[in-house]
Amino acid sequence: ITKSDVLGHVMPRVGIDWSHSGVTALYSMLRKNGYHLLYLTSRGIGQSLSTREYLTGVQQGKTTLPEGPIFMSPTRLIESFTREVIWRNPEEFKRACLDDIRSLFPDDFNPYYAGFGNRHSDQVAYRAVGVPESRILLINPQGVITHRNRTYQKSYPMLLELVHHMFPPITDASSFESHEAATFNSFNFWRGGADTPPP
Repeated sequence: ITKSDVLGHVMPRVGIDWSHSGVTALYSMLRKNGYHLLYLTSRGIGQSLSTREYLTGVQQGKTTLPEGPIFMSPTRLIESFTREVIWRNPEEFKRACLDDIRSLFPDDFNPYYAGFGNRHSDQVAYRAVGVPESRILLINPQGVITHRNRTYQKSYPMLLELVHHMFPPITDASSFESHEAATFNSFNFWRGGADTPPP
């Protein structure tokens, strides 16, 4: 959501929007299409209030971020900072958290359709809980979104143009599962453009 982890929380306090352009419109459209968003961060639980205030305060034009649960590390600020900055393994918390959430669903159902992140560790965590690599999207500080095929690059506004192809409207779990199996596999996910949707 933010262009950088640290400045993304500092800049809004001085009146500067540090979120990626188009993020609220895209996420709002995902919610409209029937997807539920959860926000996952390895920040310590002591930052819960400032994190929630930030997420509820992001506004671009007339759109804001959709509501959703925020999952944070239960550890203190120093321990979370050490794990993320010094040890560089925030994926351990994220993977464990996502595993716990997935365990609430039947074994044959994966509630995770896609994952957005800004670090390789996010990709590791998402892959570990069964998110297809073709739907693990990494955003760099310039707002360029890539997946495992680094030569194919998009942005939030460009993804918004493809949202109905990449995130088709769903009405229930069965439509979600059947459409996922038939249309969006690792081979053909990125083949189509706005004018030529995947087969």
